[in-house]
Formats: sequence, structure tokens, C-alpha cells
Amino acid sequence: MPRERPIYSDFFYDPLTEDVEELLARFQQSDSIRYEYFSAAWRQMGFSDVFIGIVSMAEQKRFSRVTLATAVKYFLPPYSYQIRVGGLYLMFGLYNTQLAVPPVQIRLALKDWDIIQKFLKDSLNSGHQDVVYIYHKLVAAKAIHFTAMPHFLSFLKLRKRKQKTMCAGFIGRTMAVQELFSADILEEVSNIESQYEKLKENTVADNKGAGGDDDDDDDDEEEDEDEEERDYKASSSRARLISSIKQKSYSNFQEVSKARRHGSRSGSEQHYESGRKKRPPSLRARTWKSLGVTKDESRMQVWLLSAPDQKERVPVKRTNQTPPYKE
Repeated sequence: MPRERPIYSDFFYDPLTEDVEELLARFQQSDSIRYEYFSAAWRQMGFSDVFIGIVSMAEQKRFSRVTLATAVKYFLPPYSYQIRVGGLYLMFGLYNTQLAVPPVQIRLALKDWDIIQKFLKDSLNSGHQDVVYIYHKLVAAKAIHFTAMPHFLSFLKLRKRKQKTMCAGFIGRTMAVQELFSADILEEVSNIESQYEKLKENTVADNKGAGGDDDDDDDDEEEDEDEEERDYKASSSRARLISSIKQKSYSNFQEVSKARRHGSRSGSEQHYESGRKKRPPSLRARTWKSLGVTKDESRMQVWLLSAPDQKERVPVKRTNQTPPYKE
């Protein structure tokens, strides 16, 4: 019998995702990021029994890999800070309750390293010691495995992956504005503003110093405009003269070329006709001419004149047929 493929062998398992979202929703309702509130919701839902019922160790490892990948999904952006903390707590709980031997490690891609370090830095600056403690607890247990890809790459069959559906209540919309106002960006904006003020002051000072020379500038501008008008008129008249000369020369050239072309054509035809030799008559024509046969008589087929007058397609009785053989 062919081996059946487990229903949870994909990257994510829909029933498990629904249970995880319900757990995180209960943790979100507590309006706190303390681990005690998460553990209370964990015990209330009995999440430790999620690995019970799988007999084969290979399937146990495969299912553990799916559960940890689901937890990692909520640990990374674009979810809010509280949901990401809940994802970290979920990673810690699932890793320590799995039944696979040796335990399956948590796969984190190298592209997410900077995001995780920034998350830990913000947690440390905000005084959330339990978040930092849980992460370092996982690192000390060698539970995190930084890899090139978050999932295993399979070359057996190309399957269409399911699109991830994000819970709208978990996405952190207020965090996006706060991330823009970092210390580096604010410092850069202040530098740009100071440069703008300096340029503005210099421009105003230059305009005040150049106020006494406005009359002289106006006279110079009028003279320049007059010179430009004279130059424009001279150039336009010259352009008209050149264009008229070109048109005349081009029309004369066309007439001469047409006359030459017609003359050369007639001369070539005359030369061809004069140089063409007359072909002498053939022997057959000379023979018919000596016998006095005309052209119409020569086309007549003589052999048809001696044919007997018979009706077309009339059967004729055979007289010279041999009789059949008789014993």
C-alpha cells in the first residue's frame, strides 16, 4: 500500500493556527506582556496536550516542526509588540513540551537577525526583563537554529503554497509611526532645517544688497533686448534668402534630371532596335515557300483525311476470332 501523506506535513496546519490565534487573543485581552498571564491562558486551554496522540517518532518530529514554525510566524513583524511577545512565549512553551527525541530546533532565517536584535533592544530599554530572559533561555538551551531559509526546501514536487491569512487584530498599526521617529531620523531632520534657515538668511541679505543697482540693471536689460531683436531680424531675413535659393536650385535640378532621363531612355531604345539582327527563315519555311504551301494549309493534319467514316463508339464484330477449344 502506498504511504499516505500526513495532513499536517505542510508548513502550517489550519486547525493548529486557529488554536494559536485563540491563545494569543486571550493573551491580548489581558493588556499585559508578563509571562504569568500567558502561562495562565496556556493552562486554561490545555496547550500542553497538543503533542499527545502521535505514535510515530518521524511524524512527531514533523508535527513539532509545524508547530514551532507557526509560533515563529507570530514572533516576527508585522504583528504588534504584544503579539510578538506572545509568539516568543509560545515558542518557549512548545519547545519544552514537545515529545520528539532529540527535540526539534526552532528555525530562524538569517534575514530576521536584525529584526530580532532590535526587538530585544527595545524590550531591554523598556524594562521588560521577562521577555529578554525567555529569549536567552532558548539560546542557552540551543533551541534556536539560524538557517538560510525558514522552512525546509524540497525538490520533490512543486506545490502551490497557501497564502498566509493575517489576523487583523494582531497587526500593530500604532507601532509603524513610532518606528519612524528614531533618534537618527530626528537628528537628520534638525540638520536639514538648520541648513534651510541659513540659506534663507543668506538669500534675504543678497536681495537687500542688490536693491540699489536695480535701475542700472533695467537699462542694461533694455539694451540687451534691442540687440536681440536686431539679431533675430537679421538672422530671419538671411534664413529666408537661403531657403529661396535652395528652392530655385532644387527645381532647376529636377527639370534637368527629368529631361536627361527621358532622352537617355529614347536613345537606348533606338540603339537596341537598330542593333537587333533580323533572324533568317527556317528550312521548313523555305520548303513550304518553294512548294507554294500557305500557312493555313500547313497547319492541317493530313493523316485525318484518310480515316474511314465511322460512327463514334460503335461496336464492330470481330471476324478473325479463334473458336473456343472443345474436347
